[in-house]
Amino acid sequence: MRKKTFKLLTFLVLFIFLTSFFLNFSTSGVPTAWFPKQMVLELSHGLRKLIKSQPCTCARCVSQLKVSAWFDQRFNQTVQPLLTASNALLEEDTYQWWLRLQREKKPSNLSDTIRELFRVVPGNVDPALDKKLVGCRRCAVVGNSGNLKDSSYGPEIDSHDFVVRMNRAPTMGFEADVGSKTTHHLVYPESFRELGENVSMVLVPFKTIDLQWVVSATTTGTISHTYVPVPSKIKVKQDKILIYHPAFIKYVFDNWLQGHGRYPSTGLLSVIFSMHVCHEVDLYGFGADSKGNWHHYWENNPSAGAFRKTGVHDADFESNITTTLAAINKIRIFKGR
Repeated sequence: MRKKTFKLLTFLVLFIFLTSFFLNFSTSGVPTAWFPKQMVLELSHGLRKLIKSQPCTCARCVSQLKVSAWFDQRFNQTVQPLLTASNALLEEDTYQWWLRLQREKKPSNLSDTIRELFRVVPGNVDPALDKKLVGCRRCAVVGNSGNLKDSSYGPEIDSHDFVVRMNRAPTMGFEADVGSKTTHHLVYPESFRELGENVSMVLVPFKTIDLQWVVSATTTGTISHTYVPVPSKIKVKQDKILIYHPAFIKYVFDNWLQGHGRYPSTGLLSVIFSMHVCHEVDLYGFGADSKGNWHHYWENNPSAGAFRKTGVHDADFESNITTTLAAINKIRIFKGR
């Protein structure tokens, strides 16, 4: 038994070394930088996972396969949701697809941008957020639908291990219905809002300047405009900044959206992200309200629905995805009371 363990550990060390060596010296795509200290940290994380990995103990385990052929064709546990220094090598087709999302003019060199990025924010975050070290992690994904009004879901939402919110969603003044707890908040520069001290900001980058903005907003404050004005400085701690992987955005687009819309909404990106980092996923605040209207829970225009048809996202197809996931018991959807 000891010999087998020693061989396995030796193989793991060799695999990590060779993989990092290859990524560092590859001449195609976007090369990653060499981080000796980070290599040691990642090796330590790998060993802890190897020793302490636990099976899912939830009543519903979202990643379980052979329950639905539809799900098995779409879900790929190996795709990493967060960008790190060791997985930042983008394949050429992914890189070109990502560049077209918001048609950025004269994008900066991505390799240089990523190197600068990981001098400022953590570059060694576990892509699965140490999911394997816990037996049952429950995620609440809180959307912005008006169906949250008068729902009294607040305490229920706050009981989850991870509470994921997105864009400009406020909690102050709405705690009874939407809760007060937030662990991860998905934003892009144009949708940023100040976050609580212990909240992890998950930046969803749709263009190169979004990555540059993170560096600028936490240091010099020189970037104040993308295609609209954006905050030049933010108060988020640098070690609380995570980066949504561009390749994961493409995975959601290819596997789940199957080409519908131009790119996924932050809502769908939050759902699929949560399915990869949590064992159990509950959705709140998605879809129309009880009268069929589409609006945000903090707005006073319940007949509004313009944001549903942006020309960028296919809201109907995205809704079908979450509805199907609920029908096969992969997630639960709470539609208000």
